[in-house]
Amino acid sequence: MWKKESYLETKIGIINDVNKDIEYIKEAADIIYNGGIVAFPTETVYGLGANALNEDAVYKIFKAKGRPQDNPLIVHVASKNIDKLVKEVPEVAKDLIERFWPGPLTIILNKKEIIPNRTSANLESIGIRMPNNEIALKLIELSGCPIAAPSANISGRPSPTDVERCIEDLDGKVDCIIGWKKSDVGVESTIVDCTVVPPVVLRPGGITLEMLREVCKDINIDKAIQGKPDANLKPKAPGMKYRHYAPKAKLQIIKGNKEKTIEKINEIVQNYIDNQKKVAILATEEISSRFPLGEIISLGSEKNLYEVARNLFEALRKCDDLNVDFILCEAFEEKGVGLAIMNRLNKAAGFNILEV
Repeated sequence: MWKKESYLETKIGIINDVNKDIEYIKEAADIIYNGGIVAFPTETVYGLGANALNEDAVYKIFKAKGRPQDNPLIVHVASKNIDKLVKEVPEVAKDLIERFWPGPLTIILNKKEIIPNRTSANLESIGIRMPNNEIALKLIELSGCPIAAPSANISGRPSPTDVERCIEDLDGKVDCIIGWKKSDVGVESTIVDCTVVPPVVLRPGGITLEMLREVCKDINIDKAIQGKPDANLKPKAPGMKYRHYAPKAKLQIIKGNKEKTIEKINEIVQNYIDNQKKVAILATEEISSRFPLGEIISLGSEKNLYEVARNLFEALRKCDDLNVDFILCEAFEEKGVGLAIMNRLNKAAGFNILEV
């Protein structure tokens, strides 16, 4: 049954079986169609969606999240045919779509006028993706419109990978929250800009650079995402300009030789504790036992970085639950999905990195 808090107006529906619980999705689709906003699951993280073609509805997303309006949204579709939304689909974009859709890949293309400027943050381009999640696809299909959707959290906070975190952030701020399983990928989609030649990765994600280069060997990484962004940067994709994914406590990344990293983390933790501060350590299973002090939160095995990516945002949220003063995290090698993990950690830490 729907749960409805009479004083908050947010409906919360938990789906256990897509076919049996289809009424939840139908009602959520009606809300989208009529200009409301709905939090819903995708394979990357939970999203907060509105009709991408309705400027007033899209504004509600920015308002609910407290999101800067120069931060563009991603448009979610239920079909590989996107000709109604964009001016042209270059051959390389067609190849990427054929290989990776549905899936965690957003492609930036030049938009048609049907997409409002508010959705694209006044850019001439727009990011589009087809999610690999049956509830998300059914929601888009039943709503009869493309859905603009950033992550379903308060802007700047770690993105939610389960419905409980959506409720924590958005209950009372949105019309409806649809819950399902935990997100499979755990970090937002890879974003590739196909308005330039060769294409450029503007945000790493579950589709790795190595995978992309199997389709187009010339794809590169935008330098803007590998360092602290300029204050005057006009972001072409979400996550490029502002501090994102951030817990309440100050996060520091310790980067270097594993033994030196462990030694330095233990040294810093001891200093914090001596000063009556509460500290959390985010670490892989392989070294978690090497930290005798502090709140230890395992990210998973270093042998499976997809597991680490899936657990990352929830680990940062747990630090908030524990009300720690400081967070320390080991660094990861920036290849494969490790590039996406470090991108999120760097953003969450405000590029506060200590090399040892």
